[in-house]
Amino acid sequence: MQKKVVLITGGAKRVGAAICRFLHADGADLMVHYRTSATEARALQADLNTLRTDSVALVQADLLNIANLPTLVHETVQRFGRLDVVVNNASSFFPTPVGEIKESDWDDLIGTNLKTPLFLCQAAAPHLRKAEGCIVNIVDIHAERPMKSYVAYNAAKGGLVSLTRSLARELGPEVRVNGIAPGPILWPEDEAWSDELARQRIINTTLLKRGGEPEDIARAVRFLVNDAPYVTGQIINVDGGRSVHL
Repeated sequence: MQKKVVLITGGAKRVGAAICRFLHADGADLMVHYRTSATEARALQADLNTLRTDSVALVQADLLNIANLPTLVHETVQRFGRLDVVVNNASSFFPTPVGEIKESDWDDLIGTNLKTPLFLCQAAAPHLRKAEGCIVNIVDIHAERPMKSYVAYNAAKGGLVSLTRSLARELGPEVRVNGIAPGPILWPEDEAWSDELARQRIINTTLLKRGGEPEDIARAVRFLVNDAPYVTGQIINVDGGRSVHL
């Protein structure tokens, strides 16, 4: 990873920040995208640049505006001179039960989880081909085992699984494209998921009977980026075995 350049969306906090720290520790330079988490993004940048000067830059953008996506790629290449890896981590997540789905909900969930990864990868493809790089998409185990009341989110992540495999065909042999499907890693930041009993019921459906950590996803990303040169078009479930049990 020494001096390889990684563009990661939604990298300022939670799982995104863990991915940043792991790849940076292996020597990567980072362009960290954020939308509203400016405080967290600047703190992460300061921490990592203390460890290695000028190794982390920031870019702010609303990913629902597709016109912004080539700019993310351009700014990364302008800053670091190349682009080796794209990690599509940014995601919208909220319930959309049938009967209550609005077009704006669809536009948000499909836009962030499916449309943005497609158009960002399209913009990045020439640079990734030149570098013989890779793409890692963060999907969800519920892409294939839908979660009740999250119809649009399930559809978006299901589309991202298909997009991952399609891009692997389109961009090979120069570019590898894979996905990671997390299970119960971090709970969403809203009151609907604050019930400890409900959380425990979900954890009990894992074969390991415990929740995961953001670092578990970061390790899987590092593996796909750094240690899996013959792996492409694959989705790795990092879920404690929950997808086997569901």
